[in-house]
Amino acid sequence: MKHLRFDIAFLHPRYWLLWCGLALLWLITLLPYAVLLQLGRALGALMLRTASSRRHIVTRNIELCFAQLSDTEREHLVRENFASMGIAFFEMAMSWWWPKKRLRRLVKIEGLDHLRKAQAQEQGVILMAIHFTTLEIGAALLGQQHTIDGMYRAHKNPVFDYVQRRGRERHNADAQAIEREDVRGMLKVLRQGRAIWYAPDQDYGPKQSLFVPLFGVPAATVTATSKFAKLGRAQVVPMRQTRLPKGQGYLIQIEPPLQDFPGDSDEHDCLRINQWIEQAIAQQPEQYLWAHRRFKTRPEGEATLY
Repeated sequence: MKHLRFDIAFLHPRYWLLWCGLALLWLITLLPYAVLLQLGRALGALMLRTASSRRHIVTRNIELCFAQLSDTEREHLVRENFASMGIAFFEMAMSWWWPKKRLRRLVKIEGLDHLRKAQAQEQGVILMAIHFTTLEIGAALLGQQHTIDGMYRAHKNPVFDYVQRRGRERHNADAQAIEREDVRGMLKVLRQGRAIWYAPDQDYGPKQSLFVPLFGVPAATVTATSKFAKLGRAQVVPMRQTRLPKGQGYLIQIEPPLQDFPGDSDEHDCLRINQWIEQAIAQQPEQYLWAHRRFKTRPEGEATLY
C-alpha cells in the first residue's frame, strides 16, 4: 500500500460538498459522548424509516437466525440494530478525530497478553474478528495498545479514502494497510510475526467457500482462515468488541489462540469458526452488522432467501 499523502487535487470544487459534510461531522464530534449516543440512536431511527431495502435485509437475517424469538422480540431487535448502526456512524468519526487520551478513557481490554506473547515469540497472529457495528472504534482502541495490520479496500471517493485512512492510521503508527486481494502481502506480514485483523463472517461468494451451518442455515464460509494460518505459520486469536450499556464505553476481549487449528479438514475448520461466530453474536445480537446479506449465496438449486 502506497504511503498516505495529501493531494492538491482534493481541493477541486467537486469535493467541496464532501469537505463541508466532513467539517460538520467533526464539529458534531466535539459534543459529549452521551449526546453522540443519543444522536446515533436518532439517526438509526431515521434509517429504519427510510432505508427500506436495508430494513428488509436486517429483518430477514434476524428471522433466519433467531426463529425462536417472537415477532415482538424480533421487531425490538431490528430497532436496536438500526440504533446501533446509527451510533456506529458517530463512533467512526470519534475514532478518526477524538484525541487519543479521550478515546482511551472509554475502553477496557481483556486478554492483551495473548497478542504480546505471540509477538515475543515472533509468531504471526490472525486476529479473527467479526463485523460488529463497533468495528471501526474497536480497531482504533486496540490499535493504541498493540500494532494491528489490516486488510483494506480503497474507497471510490479519493477524498473520503484519504480522510478514512488518515483517521485509522493515526492509532497505529507502524501498521500496514494491505489490499484485500494481496494474499502474498498478508502472508508476508504474518511470517514477520505481526498481527493482522481478519473477519471471515461475510458472504464472499461460492469461490473458495464451503457451505456449513450458521444458526442452522447453510452459509457460504470462506476457507481462507485455515489457509492463511497454515501458510503464514500463524496463530488464530479470536476477538470481539462490545459497546457497553449506559454510556460506559467499550470492552475488547481477546481470547486464547485456537488450539489444533487448522484441523483435519477445511469443512471442520469452517464449522468451528461459525460456531464461535454464533456464540459471539448471541451475546450481543443488536450490535452485529445484520445489514449484510450473509446468506445471499445458496447451494445449487436453492431459492434466494432475500
